[in-house]
Amino acid sequence: MKKRTLQEVLAALTLEEKASLLSGRDFWRTKHITEKGVPSMRMADGPHGVRREAPWAEKQNGGRSLPATCFPTESALACSWDAALCRRVGQALAQECVEQGVQVLLGPGVNIKRSPLCGRNFEYFSEDPLLAGKLAASYIRGVEGCGVGTSLKHFALNNQENYRMRVSAEVDERTLRELYLKPFEIAVKEGRPGTVMASYNRVNGTHATEHPVLLKKILREEWGFDGLVMSDWGALNDRVKAVRAGLDLEMPSSGGETDRMIVQAVRQGRLREDEVDRCCMRVLRMVFRYLQAKHPNKHFSKQQRKELAKQAALESAVLMKNDGLLPLQEKDNIAVIGALADQMRFQGAGSSLVNAQGVSLLAAMRQNGRAYVNAAAGYHLNDPRPSDALERQALAYAKTAHTVIYVMGLTEMFESEGYDRTHLRLPQNQVELLEKVVRVNPNVVVVLIGGAPVEMPWLSSVRSVLYAGLGGEQVGAAVYDLLFGKENPSGKLAETWPLSLKDVPCAEHYPMGPRAVTYNEGIYVGYRYYDKAQKNVLFPFGYGLSYTSYEYSNLECDLFPKEGGVMHVRFDVCNRGQRAGTEIAQVYLGKRGSAVHRPVRTLAGFVRVALEPGEKKRVCIEVPWSEFAVWETASHSFAVENGAYEVCVGGGSRDLSLKEFVYPEGRLLEAADAESAHGPYGTFSDNSFSDEGFYAVHGRQPVSNAPLKPGEYTLETTLGEMRASRAARNLERLAVQVSLRAIRFSTNPAVNRKVCKTAVRDLPFKNLAFNMGGVLSFNRLEQMLRMCNHEAGWQDVVAPKKHRRR
Repeated sequence: MKKRTLQEVLAALTLEEKASLLSGRDFWRTKHITEKGVPSMRMADGPHGVRREAPWAEKQNGGRSLPATCFPTESALACSWDAALCRRVGQALAQECVEQGVQVLLGPGVNIKRSPLCGRNFEYFSEDPLLAGKLAASYIRGVEGCGVGTSLKHFALNNQENYRMRVSAEVDERTLRELYLKPFEIAVKEGRPGTVMASYNRVNGTHATEHPVLLKKILREEWGFDGLVMSDWGALNDRVKAVRAGLDLEMPSSGGETDRMIVQAVRQGRLREDEVDRCCMRVLRMVFRYLQAKHPNKHFSKQQRKELAKQAALESAVLMKNDGLLPLQEKDNIAVIGALADQMRFQGAGSSLVNAQGVSLLAAMRQNGRAYVNAAAGYHLNDPRPSDALERQALAYAKTAHTVIYVMGLTEMFESEGYDRTHLRLPQNQVELLEKVVRVNPNVVVVLIGGAPVEMPWLSSVRSVLYAGLGGEQVGAAVYDLLFGKENPSGKLAETWPLSLKDVPCAEHYPMGPRAVTYNEGIYVGYRYYDKAQKNVLFPFGYGLSYTSYEYSNLECDLFPKEGGVMHVRFDVCNRGQRAGTEIAQVYLGKRGSAVHRPVRTLAGFVRVALEPGEKKRVCIEVPWSEFAVWETASHSFAVENGAYEVCVGGGSRDLSLKEFVYPEGRLLEAADAESAHGPYGTFSDNSFSDEGFYAVHGRQPVSNAPLKPGEYTLETTLGEMRASRAARNLERLAVQVSLRAIRFSTNPAVNRKVCKTAVRDLPFKNLAFNMGGVLSFNRLEQMLRMCNHEAGWQDVVAPKKHRRR
């Protein structure tokens, strides 16, 4: 529909109708006004598969959703460093959306991996903003190019699951701009998503859903975003403030409760109707755009989607260690040990759970003619205690085999949306069995499953490690081909793997809450910290082995990059081995003698290079001017500092064999003492980032996380903070029981219970009304709050009197 026609549709709507279009019809659809020609459109969870809920669908994987292809999660897909692959996955996802009647897919997620403890890290790409932004932009172009919308999420600083509905991410201006907003900026400018999803949390004290600086100044005015902004499900705080800040669509339905708030605010003069009109116009534009979109002819049959899922898993797997055991020979006497070999985790638990049938490693072995391989579970998946019977069988097979494939990894109890991990250890029963296996057989290859880094105190005792991540439904078939040399591993890590949790830069400040979390480490996340602190790590960012070897040579750079242009970095890559392979070449930039504190170097570009044995290729990577820039707080803008920059090229952040200096046309930077190269962030050797140093650059007063008592509770207080009130404890128990009937994040009941308990604990009191679709009025909710504050009794809740909103 043309803009003029949309204006006519808008003009024909009453204020009440316009307000109604600013919230969902139900959990997945926008509202329709048939008599005014406004249809409804449908959304579905992503990002690595289409989760179209339907009441008639088979109940599988914990909920009723239509069958769909499950691709590798973003944490795995990022290890491919393959933008073209991300685009093809996006195209395949769009096709499934069209087939299932879905107009907008809720993804991708580009939140920075601040800590490996974040329970939802498997849905995010990387600790590096450039890598995350570039891959997300390609994914978005793939989906949007097929006439289906995307929702870039979670905007912004949703870096922990614990207290996500309430916590304020306290972050300084430079860190916000250089690290946490950069992947969103790249994805918005280069990918052009149809929608952006505002997150649950607050940013420096203001809810993301009503943050005018984020939603208006930065997103729309600076980045030129012209699409729709929606809330995460149940993330709304104040509907009137949200409209004023530019949040267009509240999801899901509020049962009309917040629609009435908008109408009332307009009539009382607290909200201008033209502000409502702007939000309504963006809703109309989105609905008509995607309902009327032309979809290209089918590019992927069901079989081709499965083949693409396998290709993505192949490219995403990372060979972490190999002292000659891999690739295996078909004739080898092999034992396969580990329950995960047969019940292979291929996706994470949470709202992204896809109804898909996975191919396990054992199934792949049978498909490849190894029907009688000796296989033993060895351990229980849902019980951390060792099993003598299972271990005896596993060790018997290990003793007689030439090689043991030991499949181990994180289970759903360890990582899921809704809660964070508390440590980096693998399940103890898996580790203890591995220690016993290596004592009876030295030829052990570990296949590691999971969506985030783990500690590996056993690494030196095994000969090979292949990290399969959460590799999608075809991960078992991909792992088989990689283990037996049908394919050559090419993946590289998109995040640093620390030696232990105490080494993580934010270890002292993660997770924090319930009201505030301070980002004391500033810009020093991931390799930015480990390199500057000169810390040893388990595996560095950008690391990954191959069955062949590569050599870099002949580096040439534009010595004097021009403002607004690109720097061309040219070099040769040669395959020195006997097998074809694909190398991921990486370019990093580092500034010498800076006036401001900086990381040693940061990723500035990358490319995949396919090479036959002995083949050499000349590679050119274009580094944009923006990669030289840092955020100058004094001018509130990005600026390029003059002087020498070191260009480093190689196969990983700590494998950089080529180096050359270049001299861009920059200027002198203004730096306050706290931000200078001699300030608190100028030099450090560990992660003891002080509160004094943080608040010197942050500029805000500390937010207290001290316990509250009755009389201090507000509508924003979480149920977990209100446990000093007996009434609140009863409400929390009741809410958990209700949630257990509604939330289906996993096939494992224990995971669902854990998710529900954490979600309810972290639920702001006001969300009891928001999440019930209008069944519980705000008037009654306020009386319940007074009861929890010991200001009223149950009789006031049953027969409430109107009180002013808190």
